[in-house]
Amino acid sequence: MFDPSPMPWLAAVFDEIDYGLILLDADAHVVHLNQAARVELDGTHPLQLQGTEIRARRAQDDPALADAMDAARRGLRRMLALGGPKQVANVAVVPLAGPCGAGTATLLMLSKRAVCEALSVEGFARCHRLTGAETRVLVELCRGAPPGEIASELGVAVSTVRTQIGNLRLKTGAASIRALVRQVAVLPPLVSVLRHAASAFQGSR
Repeated sequence: MFDPSPMPWLAAVFDEIDYGLILLDADAHVVHLNQAARVELDGTHPLQLQGTEIRARRAQDDPALADAMDAARRGLRRMLALGGPKQVANVAVVPLAGPCGAGTATLLMLSKRAVCEALSVEGFARCHRLTGAETRVLVELCRGAPPGEIASELGVAVSTVRTQIGNLRLKTGAASIRALVRQVAVLPPLVSVLRHAASAFQGSR
């Protein structure tokens, strides 16, 4: 009989992954949520946790979620786009086979809401010796803001932002803004120790 319950060290690994991961057993009951998933499943996310079940927040998303879960039971993967215009979340529904094919579990992988996470950007900035101003410009570039908008947001001249972008490219070796943003987008996650502390506190209550 397949037991999908993760061992403590495996749960710790899940918590270091900066994508929301939700592990469901063969009956579609939640076995484990990593810390990123607990953060993502707030009052605005298209998915919600009800007891030990994951449900769609909007009735319109119920058929797509049910179809994807049924496909997972048949060993098929699905990608869902759930939610309305203001909050769209992409969810990968991945079937997991147990030992020797006995029993199945399902992994829901949630998309991130931002390309760059604050701690990863801070680590990247320290690695490349970026100034505070250059780091703020980098964060805005990862948000998709053009130089003019960044200048307005930071209260500086556009020429200053363009100079800082040039410095960013020089320090990181990026050939373009797109290449620079890509470097940040593929960074390994750095999960806040405060998140772990909060989790340990909740577990001790």
